[in-house]
Amino acid sequence: MNQGLKATLLSVVLPLCMQLTAFNANAQNNTLWYKQPAKAWTEALPIGNGRLGAMIFGGVNDELLQLNESTLWSGGPVKQYVNPAAFQYLAQVREALFKGDYQTARELTKKMQGVYSEGFLPMADLHIKQSYNSAKTGSYYRDLNIGNAVATTKYTVGGVNYKREIFASAPDQVIVIRFTADKPKQLNLKINTNSQLRFQKEVLNANVLRLSGKAPAHVEPSYVDSKNPIVYANDDKCRGMRYEVQAKAISNDGKITADTSGITVKGASSLTLYVAAATSFKAYNQCPDGDEKVAEKNLDKAAAKPYAQLLAAHLADYHHYFNRVSLKFNENKGSHAELPTDARLSLYNKNQGADPGIEALYFQYGRYLLISSSRTPGVPANLQGIWNKELRAPWSSNYTSNINVQMNYWMAEDCNLSEMHQPLFDLIKGLSETGTEVAKDFYHAKGWVTHHNTDLWALANPVGDLGHGDPAWANWPMGGDWLTRHLWEHYLYTGDKQFLKNTAYPLMKGAAEFTFDWLVPDGQGHLVTAPSMSPENEFIYAEGKASDVSVSTTMDMGIIRDLFDNLIAASKVLGVDAAFRDSLIAKKAKLIPYQIGSKGQLQEWYKDQESPDPHHRHVSHLYSVYPANEISITASPELAAAAKRTLELRGDESTGWSLAWKVNLWARLRDGNHAYKLYRDLLRLTGESGYNYSEGGGLYPNMFDAHPPFQIDGNFGGTSGLAEMLLQSQDGNVHLLPALPDAWTNGEIKGLVARGAYVVDMKWTGGKVVTAGILSKIGGQCHIITKSKLTVKGLNAVPVKVKDGYELVINTEKGKSYQLTSSL
Repeated sequence: MNQGLKATLLSVVLPLCMQLTAFNANAQNNTLWYKQPAKAWTEALPIGNGRLGAMIFGGVNDELLQLNESTLWSGGPVKQYVNPAAFQYLAQVREALFKGDYQTARELTKKMQGVYSEGFLPMADLHIKQSYNSAKTGSYYRDLNIGNAVATTKYTVGGVNYKREIFASAPDQVIVIRFTADKPKQLNLKINTNSQLRFQKEVLNANVLRLSGKAPAHVEPSYVDSKNPIVYANDDKCRGMRYEVQAKAISNDGKITADTSGITVKGASSLTLYVAAATSFKAYNQCPDGDEKVAEKNLDKAAAKPYAQLLAAHLADYHHYFNRVSLKFNENKGSHAELPTDARLSLYNKNQGADPGIEALYFQYGRYLLISSSRTPGVPANLQGIWNKELRAPWSSNYTSNINVQMNYWMAEDCNLSEMHQPLFDLIKGLSETGTEVAKDFYHAKGWVTHHNTDLWALANPVGDLGHGDPAWANWPMGGDWLTRHLWEHYLYTGDKQFLKNTAYPLMKGAAEFTFDWLVPDGQGHLVTAPSMSPENEFIYAEGKASDVSVSTTMDMGIIRDLFDNLIAASKVLGVDAAFRDSLIAKKAKLIPYQIGSKGQLQEWYKDQESPDPHHRHVSHLYSVYPANEISITASPELAAAAKRTLELRGDESTGWSLAWKVNLWARLRDGNHAYKLYRDLLRLTGESGYNYSEGGGLYPNMFDAHPPFQIDGNFGGTSGLAEMLLQSQDGNVHLLPALPDAWTNGEIKGLVARGAYVVDMKWTGGKVVTAGILSKIGGQCHIITKSKLTVKGLNAVPVKVKDGYELVINTEKGKSYQLTSSL
């Protein structure tokens, strides 16, 4: 063999073999698997490279991959100034609110709405029909190994063993499908594409099929009753982007032909199918009229490489992110990895053993989904990540900024996926520009604002189609203020001062400038917000009367306090804006304080008012507990107790993402057992039908979160909640096992990140840390809090008894690791 060729093959095959060895070792702990093909979308398995996504059904005779591309949305760049009359109602709304005329205030608030957001669209369906020389079927198996981001389907027909391996490659920007059989020339397939969107098909050559079309100019939200909900505008270059999918089949020995009915393969021993897709989207503020032939270029480059090389590159790229964190509870004793995932979940729901393995799997699945859906500049993971099959997706599969898009990213920093946070920062930057127009035109205010919903085009106006939306969600104006918390968190976790100076601080300041103008005196010495909502809830203001528009809800005050505190701290770090900092301090001092209601709860509304839905899924007034740190059991124990009482009154039963928020809240309140109870509820197997918001939460057989229907935020929030039970750092200290439940007596986790840029490994026994490792990425003084005494190898640091256990202080150096062991 030519030595150069031999060296090339070894450079590809040897790393691949090593990676596949890791695959085999971790397969049991990181695999969703089933004994039958998917019958429903919520049984199909998701893959994605951050831009391209597919749901894999695993059919024997007819395999279906439902394809998505992160930038395929309806609409185009939006003109934010769509309601010139909006501002004239603001003073009237405030006057009505201060008089207690809530009904008038509500009706006037509706007159301040703009247009609805656009929707995320399904791209295409890829059908692979396979014919066999026998009808006799044997064994069947399909899986998704999240440790490698590879989906596999294996089955036997007529004594022949068939196998499909599918992955979405980020390095090569294609979806790759590898077909093999253990006997020669047994692969006979017909590969076809279609779409719910308008499309046309053409054959580019004997083995390449192209599907292309133009997206709708507008799609009405699924909750809007419309006679014409999907609007096409073929001559409009700015509304309705173009899209395309290309599929190319290559085989060493099969005969391949193609026409517009599809690609036909006959008598192949193995086959590789490459799928590329792209849209004409450029940026949120540019018309999507480009033609860079992205799909064609990606397809040609990928198809020129051997399958082994594509797989090796994919594994190396994916492992770079996923392998940063590993988790094991109780040595996985009592786990039921030998059962198919659907049967395993059913057994878990029957409470026959804890199955610590599936609890760890759910955590890692959230990390897998974020890696797979959040790697496109300017396009963060939406309400369904990147996986959607509906032309009118639930809630348009948009970015819902009163909790949902934020929850998608709670776990990005502490679960060691900081790079996946960047697309959200890009969207925030876009919103700061469109939101500046909205602040000026709707409110005559400085700075920038964002409301309840946004989309690919960075829509910032209050939605509602000029008066048809419910103010409880449509007019809520605190989205921008909340989103800036993610910028500050990224700085806290990374210590990146250039990011703080150039990106975070200007955006945070712009949000605060709007807030300065939004706050008004209440005549009693306080600054308040009006109109104000507690999404998506109502309050009773008189017998038989309820409204959703109020003054200075607790959520508003919590978000504003948090923004002001973060901005004050940021200005001190950067040594800038002393005068503006003084203004922040002065205005913060005038904000209406938190209040404790008659039931001992943290009051949700301006007054101590009841809700017609006391178990409402939103717990918006607890923002200050989590994700913020304005209320804590150490700094404000009385308010923390009121927050706990609020959770008790709200109840545990809820929809999927709400359960996830409550997991995080109970963890912040240091009640690990209650947090664990709700974490278990997140794994409650849920059926396809029924929108029971109070008791419908859980997950589907493919482990997607059930709102219901599917919303991905519950998956991400569950991952965040588990991390919060094991590690907290919001108060400047690194708390190891702050809310560990009794169920996880023993365990080991590697790779979590604490604020201050500390990467934490730890192993515990009997609920106490026995060993830990701290990697200091930027240096600094690290304060570690544990329930047991720890010592540092090679240092004379001595643990000191404190309220929460023992404190160990390490003066760390940049890039250095520290090994800690129990001194008991």
